Amino acid sequence: MSNPLRVIFLGTPDFAVTPLKALVDAGVNIVAVVTAPDKPAGRGMQLQQPPVKKFAVEHQIPVLQPTKLKAPDFIDELNSYQADLQVVIAFRMLPEVVWNMPRLGTINLHASLLPDYRGAAPINWAIINGETETGVSTFLLKHEIDTGDLIHQQKVVITPEMTAGELHDVLMHVGAELIVKTVKAVERGNYTPTPQKEAKDKFAPKIFTTHCLIDWSQKGAQVKNQIRGLSPYPGAFTKINEQILKIYHCTFEPATHQEFLGNMQTETGKNPYIRFAVVDGWIYVTDVQLQGKKRMKAEDLLRGWRN
Repeated sequence: MSNPLRVIFLGTPDFAVTPLKALVDAGVNIVAVVTAPDKPAGRGMQLQQPPVKKFAVEHQIPVLQPTKLKAPDFIDELNSYQADLQVVIAFRMLPEVVWNMPRLGTINLHASLLPDYRGAAPINWAIINGETETGVSTFLLKHEIDTGDLIHQQKVVITPEMTAGELHDVLMHVGAELIVKTVKAVERGNYTPTPQKEAKDKFAPKIFTTHCLIDWSQKGAQVKNQIRGLSPYPGAFTKINEQILKIYHCTFEPATHQEFLGNMQTETGKNPYIRFAVVDGWIYVTDVQLQGKKRMKAEDLLRGWRN
């Protein structure tokens, strides 16, 4: 029997930990992990280990934490592991000297059905744009971002109330299964990479503050999708008396045309609510965070808030 593939895993956040665990549980020979350097965080600004590092240390897997991916010392150390294959999930953009090092190349897991939603925020944009399905893709890295030849894909349904955080967790687990399937296929030599088609009009650029500010002149469905697609992070928001109000969950109630779009109404009686006028009805916000306060239900905010 031939020796198992020597695999190096590159990733940093929680999204990458579940696939890494799935590979380890499936008996894949992970010879090293590459992740981001420890960073100060929290009130005391103590150094915090990336989630992938924590997992690797617990499982006695060697950890590399380069600050510069082209640094000669890092390249030499990476090369010393003589990997047959690399798997990269939720990591930095790799220079060619890194992704082209293993004899079988480097596989990436992307949280969309490529070529749709290439870019940094595929989960957010799929929901913002009102998609009813998305998925995960495994592909071989090459120069252009998210354009390499496809190996496997798996579709996932986006339910009407699903938030980006909820979709993230679903795709994390589906992606874990798909990356194991992909690595096993590569190990057997039983796969046929398929060139991607040209991307058309569905892209996933990095989310900036301008994407988070709610435009109340849109239709209710669009506003709701924006709120879902940015919940829980970074959070869609509006401004009330110069204070930022983040909105994490809402409902939409159709109504006749509103004259004062973005106008906020509140009710503190038996059935309390906070709602905003949109072009075709009302957005009732149900899960919010006013600047300087904790996240809470709208009715709880109303009890102590005088705007």
